[in-house]
Amino acid sequence: MAPRRMERFLGRMLRVVVKVLFAAFKLLAPQQRSDDNRRLPPIANTLLTVPAIQLAQKIRRKEVTSVEVVQAYIDRIQEVNPLINAVVKDRFAAALQEATLVDKLVVEETGGEDVLEDRLPLLGVPFTVKESFALQGMPNSTGLPSRRSVVSGIDAPSVALLKRAGAIPLGVTNCSELCMWLESHNHVYGITRNPYQLGRGAGGSSGGEGSVIASGASVIGVGSDIGGSIRMPCFFNGIFGHKPTSGIVCNDGQYPPPSGQQPGFLCTGPMCRYAQDLVPMLKIMAGPDAEKLCLSADVDLSKLRFFSVPHDGGSPLSSPVDPQLIQAQRKVVERLEADLGVKVKEMRIPQLKYSFQIWGAMMSSPDKDGKIPTSFAELMNGGGKKVWPVWELFKWALGLSPHTIAAIGLTLVEMFQSSHPSQFILQQKESLQRELEELLGLDGVLLYPSHPQLAPKHHYPLFTPFNFSYTGIFNILGLPVTQCPLGLSEEGLPLGVQLVAGKLQDRLTLATALYLEQAFGGWREPGHTGLGVV
Repeated sequence: MAPRRMERFLGRMLRVVVKVLFAAFKLLAPQQRSDDNRRLPPIANTLLTVPAIQLAQKIRRKEVTSVEVVQAYIDRIQEVNPLINAVVKDRFAAALQEATLVDKLVVEETGGEDVLEDRLPLLGVPFTVKESFALQGMPNSTGLPSRRSVVSGIDAPSVALLKRAGAIPLGVTNCSELCMWLESHNHVYGITRNPYQLGRGAGGSSGGEGSVIASGASVIGVGSDIGGSIRMPCFFNGIFGHKPTSGIVCNDGQYPPPSGQQPGFLCTGPMCRYAQDLVPMLKIMAGPDAEKLCLSADVDLSKLRFFSVPHDGGSPLSSPVDPQLIQAQRKVVERLEADLGVKVKEMRIPQLKYSFQIWGAMMSSPDKDGKIPTSFAELMNGGGKKVWPVWELFKWALGLSPHTIAAIGLTLVEMFQSSHPSQFILQQKESLQRELEELLGLDGVLLYPSHPQLAPKHHYPLFTPFNFSYTGIFNILGLPVTQCPLGLSEEGLPLGVQLVAGKLQDRLTLATALYLEQAFGGWREPGHTGLGVV
């Protein structure tokens, strides 16, 4: 009982401190921007509301040209990007040249549509890429001022595979500094804004992708996820995303490169507006390893076992789950039971209460050769001499630091992080791993909140830094997770849920995502759709 009382005491103390800091922040923070209440202009071109896989089909059938599609997306980016600040560097001229070559190829192809579909399944379809990935000729700073002039000379493997499938990159999108924060903000490109409410964040670290896709300015994109960096932006921006089973999609060609045990936690995956694009993208991005997932196999949802966990069990570090998210997840349960005839079992999993401690301990653990991960303080200086966190904080207070307060805060936390996890936390991790793998098996799908709160206002995550544990725990466990939108809240912000399956059972969550898109309406155009869960 004593440890539990201590946990509750520490939790109350933490909330008191956060409230004090938050009050000071609101007093000292800059006033709301004059355009925070503006809405995005409505989507006028119907090509922007067609799934990627259908666009490719239309291009192959000569129903529309690739140039027309690419130009439509260029026009939309130019229309909305001044508001959302998602695309940080474009390659529009090159994309139009490549689209012209695609149209020529389609006209000259003598083997028919099937040949093109088999060889180039995304022929002529535009896409965007998170700036932390290498895209030839594009910057690759990952929001770090010291890397401002770095330009990629090659493509990351996942990007190269999409280009090889015929897709055309339009440019790169914003991320958090060094991809390690809940909001896409840095001192190279600034802050990315949520298309549903411009005064709120787009999430991190793949927030630029989330924002541009939700705005109708991109249809598919490439993201990375080591603690929820695909799923949080997808949740905050009301789109679909998938964190694959660990090790399925190659993570090479990203900065910063993972170290220690981190390569087993980092995942590269697809982000898109329409659920039907998830499987085709994953097949392409995974290359030969896609065979391990049996993505072409039929999934009978009525034969699956479903489980629902409404919260993490009351961690003192994370916020309580918003009642609207609990209600949205409950509606999913009701719909599954009514439509499929299944019985969804509601559960509590006590080890989830230690999600952040497990994530933090494993992220700082050495690899099998005993080599500890590269510290965040080293990465902030471009891999050279470590920055001194206290000095950097002093510089920031004077407006002289090139780094964000979030990044500086992470270096301060890192000072107290041990590279040798406590035995208790290791036991919790192993126990949770066993329980979930046994529970899910080969036919189980778990519903779990994407985040305890709706998309927060800019910089507010500084006061709830551990809420990402709702997504981060599944990186440590290596399980596949699909993020699904579930309509809009009373405030007009996206609702959503995570779908979790056993290792290599990605097809189960992807099939469930397709069902939920039909049941709940999927992506909603920002500012121009009704509110609430269907």
